[in-house]
Amino acid sequence: MAENTPRTAYTVESLLAVTVRVFNERGYDGTSMEDLSRAAGISKSSIYHHVRGKEELLRLAVGRALDALFGILEEPAAETGPPVDRLEHVVRRTAEVLLAELPYVTLLLRVRGNTATELWALERRRDFDHRVAELLRAAVAAGELRSDVEPRLATRLLFGMINSIVEWYRPGTRGADGVADAVAHLAFDGLRAR
Repeated sequence: MAENTPRTAYTVESLLAVTVRVFNERGYDGTSMEDLSRAAGISKSSIYHHVRGKEELLRLAVGRALDALFGILEEPAAETGPPVDRLEHVVRRTAEVLLAELPYVTLLLRVRGNTATELWALERRRDFDHRVAELLRAAVAAGELRSDVEPRLATRLLFGMINSIVEWYRPGTRGADGVADAVAHLAFDGLRAR
């Protein structure tokens, strides 16, 4: 009598988790549907049962990261109050989202514009950056932040610091709870008007 081995039932979410891991390891362009099939332990036809193909998986993955980031801008603390407090909230929450959605944000930060989905993701990232830069300009205009640092440069430096987390942070590392606070303190201790 043959032994019955339970098959893993895949959902789009569980397939996406495997896909993001493989994309981050091999790169989007370096990953085939065969690679995804092997990593998931299911047939390619089973993957196609859930999605149309590799690019749809990419869109779902980077869309998840982008939706989380844009959701920050709709939080009450990002919409009301002094501009500097709103900006600090956005910066802190961006770091928190990056940590919570690390594989998805890592993938988002690695897209280069080689496909329609990558171009879409880059455009949405630019839109997010512009909205944060506008908030930074408002804080400078209100006299809450230093006026001697150009807002676009300050925005790039802020996101450079936040986005670098994907390069060195490893889940479960000691002190991980304080990363978002450290980012906010380092940024705003240097940016606040004196």
